[in-house]
Amino acid sequence: MTSADTPVSDAPASGAPKASPRRAFGLTAATALVMGNIIGGGIFALPSAVAPFGTLSLLAFVVLSVAAVLLALLFGTLAKRSPVTGGLYVYPRDAFGPFAGFLSAWSYWTMCWVSIAALAVAVVGYVDVLIPLHGNHALEGLVALLALWLPAAANFAGTRWVGTVQIVSTVLKFVPLLLVATIGLFFVDTDNFGPFNATGDSVPGALAASAALLLYSFLGVESAAVSAGEVENPERNVGRASVLGTLASALVYILGTIAVFGLVPHDRLVESGAPFADAVNAITGGTWGGTAIALVAVASIVGCLNGWILLAAQMPYAAARDGLFPKPFAKVGKGGVPGFGVWAVAVLGTALIGLNYTAGPDTTFRVLVLITTFTGCVPYLLSAAAQLYWLARGTRERVRPAGLVRDLLVAGLSFGFSFWLIAGAGYAAVYQGALFLFAGIPVYVWLKGRQEGPEERESAGLTS
Repeated sequence: MTSADTPVSDAPASGAPKASPRRAFGLTAATALVMGNIIGGGIFALPSAVAPFGTLSLLAFVVLSVAAVLLALLFGTLAKRSPVTGGLYVYPRDAFGPFAGFLSAWSYWTMCWVSIAALAVAVVGYVDVLIPLHGNHALEGLVALLALWLPAAANFAGTRWVGTVQIVSTVLKFVPLLLVATIGLFFVDTDNFGPFNATGDSVPGALAASAALLLYSFLGVESAAVSAGEVENPERNVGRASVLGTLASALVYILGTIAVFGLVPHDRLVESGAPFADAVNAITGGTWGGTAIALVAVASIVGCLNGWILLAAQMPYAAARDGLFPKPFAKVGKGGVPGFGVWAVAVLGTALIGLNYTAGPDTTFRVLVLITTFTGCVPYLLSAAAQLYWLARGTRERVRPAGLVRDLLVAGLSFGFSFWLIAGAGYAAVYQGALFLFAGIPVYVWLKGRQEGPEERESAGLTS
């Protein structure tokens, strides 16, 4: 066995995408990419979403934060081995072959474009606070489409613009949220917290249930690894950006939720549609909190969309260079962004937004949103398995006991965490997510079949 922080001699699979010579993201931009993708619109609704479980949901936040940091360490270690764009596709592919790589890329890509549509729709509620839309579905749909296509345009301008937008939007949302999370602690009333376990179920059961609601909030920890080909000195900075971005996000999540729990009475928090706005109103005694938080929320979600669109284009880009996604996904524009990938997720997101505003509440769109946690965790699971594979494959001569124990612990816990996340998504999400995952198999079969020439098919006895 060998510690995975030492580069190994095994070459990546043939046809692996080379690390890009254009490095648009420094450590700051890469960290902002991680933070911006983790902290989207969910933070503004999470306190009221988990309030029915009681204050034990704060414990669930802590557990998920530790697990997310473990994943960040895992991706940093794997990036030392394969510092290229499309990390969560590359890691399983190099370890287990093209089929595992394809499943990881397909699953992650599915999660990305569904999440992008969901985030664009989430903007509408906050814009409605600033400019009343009066329930007009046409106006709501237009706002969602603008929220989708404006960051898409930033991606077409190039990765440097993406990095700049990500830094600005992250500061715009991080600073106000951190102020609420810190200043708000001085106004906390312990009587507002409510019961520790408000569900009546066992503590482990309630903890798992609340964690299931919080799973989506930490998707994005892999952002720097997926964009490793655009990161300066990725062997060093991917791991640092992943850990720093995850820790900063977890800090905002935990402190912000504690502040809101202590500022808004539990019975009101359960029914609140804008918990952070209610918390600001409790601090100031005024009513301007809703407007201020709405502005921050819009900046937060648009910045989050900016980063997720880039990730949604880069994952299939890496797979397409190996022939495991349609060829157009491998084309890169002048700005260094896979333009077809951006178009694809923008068009698919537009279709889902249209479905959301033309169908009833129980639509396919809502079903797809439900399975994003499952489809996002499949690449986590495969990446952790890849790391365990490389550790098991090492030679005794190259063992470094301290590094080996650390890497085994990180990889093993990351695998267990990913498995727990998939189980916590619920039976319906796992069932539907598995069907959606397997729907990609015909795509893989077609692409692999087209790759093989007549000679390969004849040698396999497939010709008449």
